[in-house]
Amino acid sequence: AGGKPFMIKVGKLRGVESQGMLCSGRELGLGDDHEGILELPADAPVGKDIRDYLDLDDQIFVIKLTPNKADCLSLMGMAREVSAITGAALCAPKWTPPAVTIEDKRKVTVESKELCGRFAGRVIRGVNPQAKTPEWIVQRLTRAGQRSISALVDLSNYVMLEMGQPTHVFDIDKLSGDITVRWAKAGETLELLNGQTVTLQGPDSAGKMQEAGVVADQSGPVALAGIMGGNHCAVSDDTKNIYVEAAYWLPSAIQGRARRFNFSTDAAHRFERGVDPQNTVNCLEYLSALIIEVCGGQAGPIDDQVLNVPERKPVKMRLARAEKVIGIPLTNEVVADVFKRLGFEYKQEGDAFVVTPPSYRFDLRIKQDIIEEIIRVYGYDRIEAKMPVLEHSLEALDPKLHKIANLKQTMVAYGFSEIISYAFIEEKYAKLFSTPAIEVVRLQNPIAGLNVMRSNLISGLIKSLQYNVNRAQDSVRLFELARVFHGESIDAQPLHLAGLIYGKYLPSNWALASREVDF
Repeated sequence: AGGKPFMIKVGKLRGVESQGMLCSGRELGLGDDHEGILELPADAPVGKDIRDYLDLDDQIFVIKLTPNKADCLSLMGMAREVSAITGAALCAPKWTPPAVTIEDKRKVTVESKELCGRFAGRVIRGVNPQAKTPEWIVQRLTRAGQRSISALVDLSNYVMLEMGQPTHVFDIDKLSGDITVRWAKAGETLELLNGQTVTLQGPDSAGKMQEAGVVADQSGPVALAGIMGGNHCAVSDDTKNIYVEAAYWLPSAIQGRARRFNFSTDAAHRFERGVDPQNTVNCLEYLSALIIEVCGGQAGPIDDQVLNVPERKPVKMRLARAEKVIGIPLTNEVVADVFKRLGFEYKQEGDAFVVTPPSYRFDLRIKQDIIEEIIRVYGYDRIEAKMPVLEHSLEALDPKLHKIANLKQTMVAYGFSEIISYAFIEEKYAKLFSTPAIEVVRLQNPIAGLNVMRSNLISGLIKSLQYNVNRAQDSVRLFELARVFHGESIDAQPLHLAGLIYGKYLPSNWALASREVDF
């Protein structure tokens, strides 16, 4: 299991014949523990099938999500989807909020509403960090790809996986005074939980100076906002008092920050796509209840600051429009049933529905998004498979398109092959064939180092030539007719035609002398 199989054979160990082998959890494919043999509890029934005893026949589903489905980055989110699609009742986790038995608070000042839209935290004193994480939680974490670390860390991870809200636990005795949520200052550094020390202000992949959000005490940053905690205030086996935090970080304040430091985290993956800002305190209460149940302690009151929570604007959609886009007849009853199953607030205004998206659905902004939800839940299989009717007419070709077609045909007649290259290129290639007067258009989220829009077509031709020459082509004629970008306005995006000849001027011919082309 888990890796390359091996055969256990009869052998001799110190002169004694052995017909078996004691295995670690990793050797059996049941976890990462390889410190010693996998020991079962003393009350494990002898003779029972190990698969039944360890519940190894459980099923694990690997779900690949598109970036817009941030609401499904949790067990609760997936349960909502299954409930909506199948009609099964939604079973949300239940817990009792811990009683507030101490009055301790830690003052938190949020300096930027563009960084943090909501911040909630509480003090819990007298915890036992060496308490054992319940086996059922360890098992569920393991099957979700999370390694058990310690009770406090495990419980924080568990709430994130179940509810979708990342949280963080600080050792409050290592914090110096009040807490500030702010953008990092020039020159500030932070040693993270993964051992990496990062400079918090620096250039992003497009060369633009980018600052990271931080949670700081009076001595400096203690956590990278929405991404990872710092080593300085991490909980350990000696921790006695903790500060538990849950926040809503604006997606725009997290996007690209982890990538700049060359790593990603589960927290950043969620925050940059959007976490439910209405669920912050709910999840903090849930985590607090689990911590006190497993590690003990006394809870202080929750300090909740709501600063910049996005408003979910109503979206209006007409039934006729939905029918036209989807291509099948619908009724008000069918559409209303879909909205009820999805838990959407809605009202009817004549033949239109006005839908207010839930706080956890950042992907619902326009009527087309609502129409997609209708057919997704109602069933794509209900769309009848039939050939489309194609109406055609012999209308005159647009003169501009006619001119472009003629230009291409002329180039082909001269022996050139058309190429289609990327509109975005590396900046070093853009500078090779441009003048300083041309404004470079930079990409905010470059892919594979292609960080600017092309200001000419030569660079694409050169790259294609390089590809051909590397594959033993000794005579190449290429051309491209496409737009270039000298600014962001449409007027600064003219059509260019560029050609390139390499190698022999003419094909090999017994009657003509061969010569190489010049520049």
